[in-house]
Amino acid sequence: MSYKFFNPNPSGKRVGDCVIRAIAKLTRQDWLTVYWNIAEQGAMLFDMPSSNNVWAAYLRKLGYSCFNIPFTCTVKDFCFDYPRGRFLLATGSHVVTVIDGNYYDAWDSGNENPIHFWTKENF
Repeated sequence: MSYKFFNPNPSGKRVGDCVIRAIAKLTRQDWLTVYWNIAEQGAMLFDMPSSNNVWAAYLRKLGYSCFNIPFTCTVKDFCFDYPRGRFLLATGSHVVTVIDGNYYDAWDSGNENPIHFWTKENF
């Protein structure tokens, strides 16, 4: 279980686009494809692409489901508890992807506290 640097932003920026970066990693899409798809989803909902309900609607459209985390943990703890699978964790102010016990982000967000996660797996 460890942190893996991941920043697919074409210009190398690492602020304000964590949703795009995380969804790109989770879905195996490139940054620009995810950006345009979420922007389109935002336009359909008359809301900003960074709005939680916009990117949540996009993930639902792709077949992902959301599950609350009923206990306090960190991203690192989540990785230990879920060593297999593909997950997107949301903290309320940040989003990070976990794949097979490793977390992928543009910075080490391992001490952040997720409140829910998205996956296609059955829980």
